[in-house]
Amino acid sequence: MKTEILSQGRCGDFAKKVKEISREDILLCYQCGMCSAGCPIAFAMDILPNQIIQLVRLGLEEDIAKSRTIWLCASCLTCSVRCPRGLDLAKVMEALRLISLRKNIDYIRLAEISHDALAELPQIVLVSSFRKHTA
Repeated sequence: MKTEILSQGRCGDFAKKVKEISREDILLCYQCGMCSAGCPIAFAMDILPNQIIQLVRLGLEEDIAKSRTIWLCASCLTCSVRCPRGLDLAKVMEALRLISLRKNIDYIRLAEISHDALAELPQIVLVSSFRKHTA
């Protein structure tokens, strides 16, 4: 039934794109909130993980792109382990980051980082961060 809804276009193109990249069926989510309750970084997020799923369903791509939630997700898999429906939310977050990066929406801009911070940070931190947060 859920796959039928996606294939018949009842769910938007954005949700289809997220499913195609993540290989996760976002329609499995019934908004129980277990992912948000267990997320160790939820306190810093502006939109909770379960709310991100709802925004994907509604096709509110711009709201997701403006949010910092997808960038703060540490992919620790706590949400995925706790999900009673088996939805791997970490894969969905990664798909959302990839969609943003493909549109050249960078979360971190090198020009905005102070020279003092660049001098103090280990190079591996910079490289890892730029791989995850820039196109």
